[in-house]
Amino acid sequence: MIGILLAVLLVTSDAPSLSPRAAELIAPVRQALDAERKAQAALPPPANDSERLERMGRLDQVGRRVLIQIDLSVLPAEELKAAEKAMWAPIEEADAENEKALLAMVPPEGWFLKSRYGDRAAKAAFNIVQHSNLELWRRFVPVLEPLVASGEVDGQSYGLMYDRLALNEGRPQRYGSQMVCKDGKYVVDTLEAPEAVDERRKAMGFLTPLAEYEAAFAKYPPCN
Repeated sequence: MIGILLAVLLVTSDAPSLSPRAAELIAPVRQALDAERKAQAALPPPANDSERLERMGRLDQVGRRVLIQIDLSVLPAEELKAAEKAMWAPIEEADAENEKALLAMVPPEGWFLKSRYGDRAAKAAFNIVQHSNLELWRRFVPVLEPLVASGEVDGQSYGLMYDRLALNEGRPQRYGSQMVCKDGKYVVDTLEAPEAVDERRKAMGFLTPLAEYEAAFAKYPPCN
């Protein structure tokens, strides 16, 4: 209980306009990140870049796993934007920290190959870049594309980053992997040649057809 109260107080101080109810709702995000940082601080230093990337990957994911379960729709409409911004703030702090560390580690070949770094470290590197910005997506999408054929990059990972770049550049998605919020629901927006999207998804290793992928998002709380 004391930990929850402290987390709520911290969130409230970060965003003083939030109501106690909103601060309580979003507090678990910062709590999860703080707990992960504390757990990692108790470990010996990472033995190599693979281990370092894996730890960075855990930091990347822990807050997001909590965030996706939080339903802000119970708040007054006038408070939603401020609550969402405050909820994302600790994740964005961790993202900036991870991004800086990753860019200092990029090898000469331009990416963290699975054969050298291992699957988990390579996946962590992908997630960190996927959660970064337009500049880095433009840098790494061309690097990842030829590595799919050699098996050094998962096709699904490439597809996710390709679609995120396309979405942010105002172009149609190729694989339908990026959800946008419309009328409180997560949906896939414009698609390149939609009649062939399931063929493209299958070729890149996506496990489900687009309709099934979209349906899975129906279980999440309403988006804003």
